[in-house]
Amino acid sequence: MHIIKVWDPLVRIFHWSLVAGFTANALVTDPEGKPHEVIGLALFALVALRIVWGFVGSLHARFSDFRPSLGAALGQLGEMATGRRRIHAGHSPLGALMIYNLIAVLLVIGVSGYVMTTYSFFGSRWVEEVHEIAVRWAEISVLAHVAAVVFESRRLGINLPKSMVTGYKTLPATGTQE
Repeated sequence: MHIIKVWDPLVRIFHWSLVAGFTANALVTDPEGKPHEVIGLALFALVALRIVWGFVGSLHARFSDFRPSLGAALGQLGEMATGRRRIHAGHSPLGALMIYNLIAVLLVIGVSGYVMTTYSFFGSRWVEEVHEIAVRWAEISVLAHVAAVVFESRRLGINLPKSMVTGYKTLPATGTQE
């Protein structure tokens, strides 16, 4: 076993702030209320900050460290199906696709949510539908993300949620590492 530093404080604060804000807007706030709007704008600002950090942040925070690759994601699925264990210091190929998916859908939610508050689009049904569809997709994606984190934590013997709290991954000595 060896311990490596993976997630910097900004990535970890971003992640858990996003979890708290998205959960609050999905389960607690009134979608018609001001707190929902304020939290939504804060989440949009967080995503914008994360995008900037994806270009200038620490090694594993940078988009260049986890480029989206359908081939690599299919390779990871093959590894999972055959019981091979390739351990990734940062995001795995499937994890990378999920991150890009979540950033994109959160941008759609933020833009559509903001547009609904403007005079030009206030009460526009198609904008509301885009917003609602994006929210549903984000909820499905979050559930898939949580399930994948639990599955991969068990499969690889790495406590992935703990690493998003502490910033460090404890990697087992077995398995191929990247």
